[in-house]
Amino acid sequence: MSLFHPINLVCPNCQAAVQMDAVGSVNADRRPDLREAIMDDSFQDVPCPSCEESFRLQPQFNYLDAGRRQWIAAFPAARLPDYIEAEHEVAAIFADSYGENAPEAARAVGDDLDVRLTFGWPAVREKLLAREHDLDDVVLELLKLDLLRRLPSSPMAVGIELRLMLASDAFLTFVWMNSATEGAIEEISVPIEHYAAIADNLTPWEKLRSRFANKTFVDMQRLYMGEAEESAIAS
Repeated sequence: MSLFHPINLVCPNCQAAVQMDAVGSVNADRRPDLREAIMDDSFQDVPCPSCEESFRLQPQFNYLDAGRRQWIAAFPAARLPDYIEAEHEVAAIFADSYGENAPEAARAVGDDLDVRLTFGWPAVREKLLAREHDLDDVVLELLKLDLLRRLPSSPMAVGIELRLMLASDAFLTFVWMNSATEGAIEEISVPIEHYAAIADNLTPWEKLRSRFANKTFVDMQRLYMGEAEESAIAS
């Protein structure tokens, strides 16, 4: 089921007290409306009753969509630098919920789930959008890396992410955005053939692709962060 709990917040605009129900878990099979709210960027967005300024609570919940074989641990964007620790947390949570420590019925569900870890709302939405259009998220990250190599320049920096925003039979549209404010900076449209070319011939990409193998945090940002710490843990 989908679970919420009441919390007290302070409006960042006028500092008035605001109460809202913060999500703890989303079951998209039973509540498809919550999935749609994530997709249209309205989920966990609340207006201040005093100044009417709206603000969005950062994600901190587990997402299940058994029909689409997705289980996502959504964390706040600010936790991205701690992604290695977060991956260990996620492994323990999933093991208790749908993995080796779970009841048999839950394990049967978990056997079919792709487990992912995300940071910030744009990353959660991207995973849902990719699955909706049958896009492999590893190939999607390889495509982003290919774009970085081909583009003459990019606004890439700490806190700036490249996220899939639209998908069609003809094009994939990516947006450079600020992960904290979710504000768009620059848009890039790519013919779907570019994605297909990578998906159909992964051999040249195997070294990079292996960096995502058996990982829950499938995001090109892991290639630029904490490589020394990750290597130390692996050894």
